[in-house]
Amino acid sequence: MLVTKSGTVYQLSFMPRAFPVNCYLVEEDDTLTLIDAALPFSTKAILHTVRTIGKPITEIVLTHAHMDHVGALDAVKEAYPKAVVSITARDARLLGGDRRSLVDEPQSPVKGGLTKSIKTKPDRFLKEGDRIGSLQVVFTPGHTPGSLSLLDVRNRSLIAGDALHTRGGIAVSGTLKLLFPFPALATWNKVIALESAEKLRSLRPSLLAVGHGKMIQNPDQAFHKAIMESRNSLKIQNRN
Repeated sequence: MLVTKSGTVYQLSFMPRAFPVNCYLVEEDDTLTLIDAALPFSTKAILHTVRTIGKPITEIVLTHAHMDHVGALDAVKEAYPKAVVSITARDARLLGGDRRSLVDEPQSPVKGGLTKSIKTKPDRFLKEGDRIGSLQVVFTPGHTPGSLSLLDVRNRSLIAGDALHTRGGIAVSGTLKLLFPFPALATWNKVIALESAEKLRSLRPSLLAVGHGKMIQNPDQAFHKAIMESRNSLKIQNRN
C-alpha cells in the first residue's frame, strides 16, 4: 500500500503497480472523512494510516457501490461505529445487490462487480450540493447510475471516484484504455459519464483524485484531453 498526501487529501493506493485501487482520507480540523473503502484486505492499512494521522474517522462516503470501493466498509465501521456512512439513494440499491433499472432512467445494464456481503447500511443519502464537513457533493452519474464526487471547498481538491481514471492514461469513465480497460468495461452509461466529466471540469479543481491511478495537480488540460477523447469515441461534437 502506498500513501500519498496532497494538502488535505491522503491517497491510499492498494496494488499501485499492478491494479491500483484507491481510497482517500480527507483531513478536517479534528476528524477524518474516509472516501471509499477499497478492498476487503485493505482494512489493516486504512486503520494504520488513520492512527498515524491521529484523528478519528467520523464520516465514510462511498462514491459508488462497486465492490472495489466498499470492500473494507464493514470492518472500518466496526472500528469506528459512530462514523456516519453516506451514499446516494440510487447507489444504495446497488450496495444491496439490486441491479434493476429504474423506470425514469436509461435502461442501460448496470455493469461491474457488486457484492451482497456488505452488512453496513447507509445512515444518510446524499444529493447534489450537500455538505460533509469541507466536502461538497457533486452528483456525477455515468459509471454507475448514482455515482458522486466530492469537492473540497477549502482548496478545490476533487475526489471523483470512477468518473475518470488516470491509470493507463487519463480517461473519462467508459473510454476504453487498453492498458487499463476495467473502468470502461464496468461503466453503466458512457454518454452520461461524459456529461459528468464535463461538469467536473467546469468546477476548475486544483487536484484530481480518482479511484484508479495517480492524483493530478492542476488537471484542466488532463480533463480536456480525456473529454475530447470521449467525445471522439462517442462521435459527439465539441460543445465549447
